[in-house]
Amino acid sequence: MTRSLMVVGTSSNVGKSILATALCRILTQDGHRVAPFKAQNMSLNSAVTPSGREIGRAQAVQAEACGILPNEHMNPVLLKPTGNMQSQIVLQGRPIGTRSAKDYFYDEKKLLWKAVVESYQFLAQRHDIIVIEGAGSPVEMNLKQRDIANLRMAQMADADVLLIADIDRGGVFASIVGTLQLLDPDEKRLVKGILINKFRGDAGLFDEGRRWLEDYTGVPVLGVIPYIPNLAIDEEDSVGLSADRYHKAKISGEGIRVGIVQLPHISNFTDFDPLFMEPDVGAYFCTQPDELEHVDVIVIPGTKSTLMDLRWLNDNGWTTSIQRAVQAGVYVLGICGGYQMLGTEIHDPEHLESEIGTSKGLGLFDTVTTICADKTTVLVGGEFSGEFTGIPVEGYEIHMGVTEFPGARNPLAMTRRVYTDGASAPPSDSAVPEGHMSEDGRTIGTYLHGVLHNDVFRNAWLNRIRHDKGLPLQEKATNVRAHRTEEFDRLAQVVRTHLDMSKLYDVLSLT
Repeated sequence: MTRSLMVVGTSSNVGKSILATALCRILTQDGHRVAPFKAQNMSLNSAVTPSGREIGRAQAVQAEACGILPNEHMNPVLLKPTGNMQSQIVLQGRPIGTRSAKDYFYDEKKLLWKAVVESYQFLAQRHDIIVIEGAGSPVEMNLKQRDIANLRMAQMADADVLLIADIDRGGVFASIVGTLQLLDPDEKRLVKGILINKFRGDAGLFDEGRRWLEDYTGVPVLGVIPYIPNLAIDEEDSVGLSADRYHKAKISGEGIRVGIVQLPHISNFTDFDPLFMEPDVGAYFCTQPDELEHVDVIVIPGTKSTLMDLRWLNDNGWTTSIQRAVQAGVYVLGICGGYQMLGTEIHDPEHLESEIGTSKGLGLFDTVTTICADKTTVLVGGEFSGEFTGIPVEGYEIHMGVTEFPGARNPLAMTRRVYTDGASAPPSDSAVPEGHMSEDGRTIGTYLHGVLHNDVFRNAWLNRIRHDKGLPLQEKATNVRAHRTEEFDRLAQVVRTHLDMSKLYDVLSLT
């Protein structure tokens, strides 16, 4: 019989995704067949499955922690905000349209709930334990009746629920007690334990607080999890951009400084996590144009609203700063929406992303992009081109738009689709050019998310910059995959140490 363990939070950003990831890893290490699940996710950080479907990045990361491939049933409903109080709805990995918040909450739930149940059952038939992540708070009373991500989900799956509270933000007692009191009796019955997250200092100082919570609520505190610094595991959404590691360059002397433009509708910012692992790279997200002064590389990331963010660049002095930096020899990397912005123009004739029909680009490439309804979601593989010829490439594309080249094209790579079994497309499927590089190689644009996770390429690209700056070259590339594995294990060990595992297994009726 499949068991379900659900983590819900007293609010957003209390650490549900990370603790769900930890539980996925721990239970997998203990020999169980585990899969993650989140009924509804709202995030611009997404991933592509081997079948070419789109899900929230948190569930793809949790699948990695389980040692399995992600699939669309792990996150059947994904909401991707587009601005103007609207979101694109991705249902079991495929976009079904854009809705206002009001339309979504009032008109869509029957169809969506059917998909949620179907996807959960798909996973339950194939795994021993499903680790379910809730969304936000389970007691937003104005939305609770229509909430499909929290206690309704727990009731359907007959899940044992852990309530997570973040002590680092304060108010932990009120948030726990208030959440439990606002649950219906049959909902509260499912809550089998409380986890205090992000505790700093001596956990023994919380012993009295633990006893008070247990006496007052009648729910056991199963663990006090310490704050884990510099955890290099993908953030679920842009709230995670507040972390210090994203804003403090970790080099004080010689090294490569990378300024990443923090666009208002930034998406898939975890594309740049490998840069934060490089010992001689100081990468940070920039919120003001003057933060681009003295950088060696400017990165323009993906966005869910390309034309709106391009207007923001133009209206707030970023465009001038970027163009001036390019003239001074600074390197530029644009990914997805950032790649589209590098061209001369972007058109959205059907107003799929915003009310802006046309906008001038940064003018670094002689390209024109047209936003179109067909959405590309695909895993690709192949080989880099030009000075990076011979280096293999893996990545994934998630974009609405076609970029055309009036002039000559200097592709970054030649790629083809990677199929579900992990093998490349058959020889009859010829490779196609992907991305573009300027003649001097200093400006690169690509639709490939995950391009910097290609260790050999990243090291070769950074070595070119190191050479220009007179810095020592790095012969061996940082192994991002090995580092991620170490981080999963570090997270699991910390949580296992501070969580009463015997009580958790009692809750799950497992030995």
